[in-house]
Amino acid sequence: MISVIIPAYNEEENIKIVINICKENKNVSEIIVVNNLSTDRTEEIAKEEGAKVIFCDKQGKGYAMEMGIKEAKNECIVFLDGDISDYSDDVIYKLSEPILDRNIDFVKATFDREGGRVTELVAKPLLNLLFPDVRKYTQPLSGMIAGKKSVFQKIELEKDYGVDIGILLDMIKLNVNIEEVKIGKLKNVSKTWKALEKMSTEVMKAILKRANVDV
Repeated sequence: MISVIIPAYNEEENIKIVINICKENKNVSEIIVVNNLSTDRTEEIAKEEGAKVIFCDKQGKGYAMEMGIKEAKNECIVFLDGDISDYSDDVIYKLSEPILDRNIDFVKATFDREGGRVTELVAKPLLNLLFPDVRKYTQPLSGMIAGKKSVFQKIELEKDYGVDIGILLDMIKLNVNIEEVKIGKLKNVSKTWKALEKMSTEVMKAILKRANVDV
């Protein structure tokens, strides 16, 4: 069975859609929404839709993900971003099938959409210099991932925007079985330039940390 974890900060517009997509997969026995200090109706809506809601009182996606992992009852865990409304109906199947059926340890999603500015201008150039083997992953910053709980518990998650690339690099370092799967086409959710500066800095820190470069 599958535990789906949705870290959520002010996602009242999309959280119902994401939860209902999870409900479509018969192997999902647990939907956990981690309310990461939301100030809107995210928690209320998630509870109305039957999700289990836990409250994370430390701001940061990594904190929310850690809480979700600890709470999950199943070995197979799928993470979905709560700000995306156009997931395909079979996104849970695509992310979980390699784990449930083929003993893959970690799955990273790729999707059809122009690469984000931080991915193309910051992450990929730095990865090409420091971790050239990672260039085969087309969406290294994707937050749509899946993995075995026992494997997630072996790594320490970054607490900010660096969490997703940190997980990928740590999984590679652990030498676990990794697979990239295509989950369809997603709309591009643009961030403000101020938010992009913060995201870029935190992504770079996570990459440089794993290259043993002091910052």
